[in-house]
Amino acid sequence: MKHVIIMPDLGQTTSEAKIVSWLKVPGDKLAIGEPLLEVETDKATMDVEAYIGGFLRKRLANEGDDL
Repeated sequence: MKHVIIMPDLGQTTSEAKIVSWLKVPGDKLAIGEPLLEVETDKATMDVEAYIGGFLRKRLANEGDDL
C-alpha cells in the first residue's frame, strides 16, 4: 500500500522548510523513527523521520526545494 509522506508541522511560527539533503534513496527500507531527510527552516536544521515503515518508492521533491 502506498503512503505519501507529508512534511510534519514544525511549529506555529515556521511555515516553510527547505530540503537540505535526502538521507534515503528510492528502494531503501524505512523503519518508523528513522531519519528520511534533512530540512532547514529560518531557525534550525532538523531531520524528518519516517512515521511509517516500508520502502521509499520515489521522491516527489528535490534537494533545495521549499516545502
